[in-house]
Amino acid sequence: MALEVFNEIYPVWTYSYLVLLFPVFLATDFLRYKPVVLLQGLSLIVTWFMLLYAQGLLAIQFLEFFYGIATATEIAYYSYIYSVVDLSMYQKVTSYCRSATLVGFTVGSVLGQILVSVAGWSLFSLNVISLTCVSVAFAVAWFLPMPQKSLFFHHVPPSCQGANGVKVHNGGIATDTSASNHLPQWEDVESKIPLNTEEPPMEGQESKPDRLLVLKVLWNDFLVCYSSRPLLCWSVWWALSTCGYFQVVNYAQGLWEQVMPSRHAAIYNGGVEAVSTLLGAVAVFAVGYIKLSWSTWGELTLSLFSLLIAAAVYIMDTVGNIWVCYASYVVFRIIYMLLITIATFQIAANLSMERYALVFGVNTFIALALQTLLTLIVVDASGLGLEITPQFFIYAGYFALIAVVFLTNGAVNILKKYRKPQDPESSSQVTTS
Repeated sequence: MALEVFNEIYPVWTYSYLVLLFPVFLATDFLRYKPVVLLQGLSLIVTWFMLLYAQGLLAIQFLEFFYGIATATEIAYYSYIYSVVDLSMYQKVTSYCRSATLVGFTVGSVLGQILVSVAGWSLFSLNVISLTCVSVAFAVAWFLPMPQKSLFFHHVPPSCQGANGVKVHNGGIATDTSASNHLPQWEDVESKIPLNTEEPPMEGQESKPDRLLVLKVLWNDFLVCYSSRPLLCWSVWWALSTCGYFQVVNYAQGLWEQVMPSRHAAIYNGGVEAVSTLLGAVAVFAVGYIKLSWSTWGELTLSLFSLLIAAAVYIMDTVGNIWVCYASYVVFRIIYMLLITIATFQIAANLSMERYALVFGVNTFIALALQTLLTLIVVDASGLGLEITPQFFIYAGYFALIAVVFLTNGAVNILKKYRKPQDPESSSQVTTS
């Protein structure tokens, strides 16, 4: 039964999420967010209703499909928030959203653990509470105001430039200096591309552009953004690590069930999730106080912590003690949340809001494509169909491979920086002095 859950049920969520992500990304903007927010609430209601009453393999696979819709449409919620507040409020609103998510996850985990361990509630009762909560959220969503604009289909610059203030020609990039003089820049000199410019729409004109024009703007923006080496580097790590993170988090409780079956002892999975979230939030808060030249040491840092993640997953897999598994999982999530926050900041620091959605949408799509490939080969019954223990051994090796790649690339990058010949102009100035 457990093998059927891992090999034939869980993969459906991965496949659904991947297939739906890009269409939902475009539909979210075209429909101006609110309808997709409602679709997310409805999908969650269907998911939890089926979780309560669905029986049989096919029904549970449909449950995973609806959960895939719910997770794919999550982008609509954050996009909606940005569409109804002023640009100056983006940072504060992002903080509120992240805080609300962390608080909700922590409260849910702690409450579930207390109700099961202390009050003796059944899992059915917990799912009834979850169904009630998502139903209330769905009802509240109906009263949200309908945005009058969106980032792409209902708000497009009048020209078809590759980027606002950035023109692409002959394979090169020419910057509009009037727009870029005030921009924050990457630390790395070789990547100073002004990605954070904004161009307002033509006065008095709400654009209803040709859809091909929107796709062309998106494609040109994609080329400009990923021509930045640091953004490309952080995005590659973001996609690779998120793929592995999804796999570990999705199947961790299956591993715990094998190490310590719930029918033989009390389990504390909810408490572990809550602790890992809280400590991860503390680590995320500490990121703001880290002073490091990320352009020089960022890749080596990613390599070191990816190796620690690999070690945590390996220990979780090989040590047959549930408390060691719990501790390794907490370490795994803390390190990932710390690094993904740094990566998110490094990517988003020089992006306009339009490109923020584009880049993170592309990164998520790549992460899901890799996860789908990994699931198809390792987990799916049509592939290797491995049991849970060898799966986690492969995940540990996956993160170790990421560490090796970034160690090699980071070492080469540092050598290039220190071997780079001194600028002739600066040399002549020193000689003159």
